Amino acid sequence: MNFKSRKDPLFLSALLVLIFLFILIGVFSDSGKETGWYWYVLGITPTSILFLWFFFGTSYSLTSSFLNYKSGPLKGSIPLENIREIIKNKTLWVGLKPATARKGLIIKYNAYDEIYISPQDNEEFIKSILSYKADIKII
Repeated sequence: MNFKSRKDPLFLSALLVLIFLFILIGVFSDSGKETGWYWYVLGITPTSILFLWFFFGTSYSLTSSFLNYKSGPLKGSIPLENIREIIKNKTLWVGLKPATARKGLIIKYNAYDEIYISPQDNEEFIKSILSYKADIKII
């Protein structure tokens, strides 16, 4: 099963503000004179593309044995047998966050590892993961 990441207005506005600030800095700085703007464009373009890749390229998939996540260049998988707890409607502010919204799911796995994801519908995702592994504790 595939799940898209929910898009939060806060994440979108932060993304747009950063890109807008990059453009303003380029327009009003001295690097815009003569040939200096080439170097500025070479710096801002990959950064902006990376931010947009995170925004549009975040998704999750469930198989019978793995939870796979993809967020821009970040990719990984977690064996379902290692997942022990899911905390719903909370936000993890530090750590591994392949997510584009607040109030998602904190998934605890192994002994001390955790990951934060933000599927389109938290309840639907929880139902799907419980259909593969029913002994996950939901908080």
